[in-house]
Amino acid sequence: MSDTKRREDLEGDVRVKERPKTKKPKLYKVLLHNDDYTTMEFVTEVLIEIFHKTQTEATQLMLHVHTRGVGIAGVYTRDIAETKVAKVHQRARDQGMPLLCTMEAE
Repeated sequence: MSDTKRREDLEGDVRVKERPKTKKPKLYKVLLHNDDYTTMEFVTEVLIEIFHKTQTEATQLMLHVHTRGVGIAGVYTRDIAETKVAKVHQRARDQGMPLLCTMEAE
């Protein structure tokens, strides 16, 4: 095959490598559950220190949890949500509070 023929065969042929689309990570809601023993002040403190809420946001969310039984503290990727849940449980145990914190897929 001549060089001219090879060049003609290659011209116009562009190989495109298909890249798989990366999926966005699944998100999880971190939920705080109301109970009869955990103090409102403790819940507010947890929301400020672990979930980085302002005093106003923390108070509003604490009241929501208190009146409705459950509230969303935040929405995070799986690893971050698991870490937040573990931190809440550790802090609650350290303070002798039975505060329940769970996570569920969004």
